[in-house]
Amino acid sequence: MLIPASSTEYLHVPVTAPPGVDVTGAPVRIAVVAHRTNPADDEWQDAAWAEGAARILIGPDSSLPLAPGDYRVWINVDPAGSENIVRKSGILTVT
Repeated sequence: MLIPASSTEYLHVPVTAPPGVDVTGAPVRIAVVAHRTNPADDEWQDAAWAEGAARILIGPDSSLPLAPGDYRVWINVDPAGSENIVRKSGILTVT
C-alpha cells in the first residue's frame, strides 16, 4: 500500500484465520514498524474489526502519525482458546 504522509485514513488488514479457528469478536491489534524485527510490546496498537478486516487509523490526525518511509505491518489476533495469531501482513510505503 502507498499513501502520502499528509493523509489520515484507515489502514485495513485482511485476516484469514487458520482452519477451525473463529476470530469473530476476538481482540485484534496492529503494529506498524520501520524496523525488520518483530514488534515490541509497546508498538502494538488496538485495532477494530470492519467487514472481516482489522483496521486502525493512521496519519497526522491520528494516534499513529507516520513519517515518509517503508513500514512493516503486523497483525495480532487473540481468539478464545490457546492460540494467539501473529503475522506480518505486508509493507506500507508513506511518501
